[in-house]
Amino acid sequence: MKTFIRTIAAMALTAVTLMAQAATAATGPYDEAADAKADIAAALAAAKTDKKPVLVVFGANWCGDCKMLDMAFKEGASAPIIAKNYKVVKVDVQRFTKNVDVADGYGVPLKKGIPAVAVLDATGKVRYATKGGELADARKMGDAGVAEFFAKVAANKP
Repeated sequence: MKTFIRTIAAMALTAVTLMAQAATAATGPYDEAADAKADIAAALAAAKTDKKPVLVVFGANWCGDCKMLDMAFKEGASAPIIAKNYKVVKVDVQRFTKNVDVADGYGVPLKKGIPAVAVLDATGKVRYATKGGELADARKMGDAGVAEFFAKVAANKP
């Protein structure tokens, strides 16, 4: 009987763990509940200390190109460029119904496509912004193309 109870308990624990993992995976790379303005302000404060510009990435969890870009930031040729050169803030735009004012404030026209980015200096001044959907085909660009794009942006030669 004790073995049966242990087996049931182990199965229940496994089920709970799998459900938690599935819920986490389903949320995607963009926190839909985040306060974009507060997150950017915190990154700008940290940027003053770290002497790194802030990379604001506008995207959505339904967007395949946004997911690819997020993955490129974590592994592959782009990851060390991003880690070395930027403080990253991801801003959820949902279906172009959220944080549009934030993107507009940095001169990023979301209707040209997402993901889209703005690079800010520590004072919040825009150093670079995508204007024409430069990253909207991130999947087609591939990791090498994304890495090349951000290497140019980091060198101020987009």
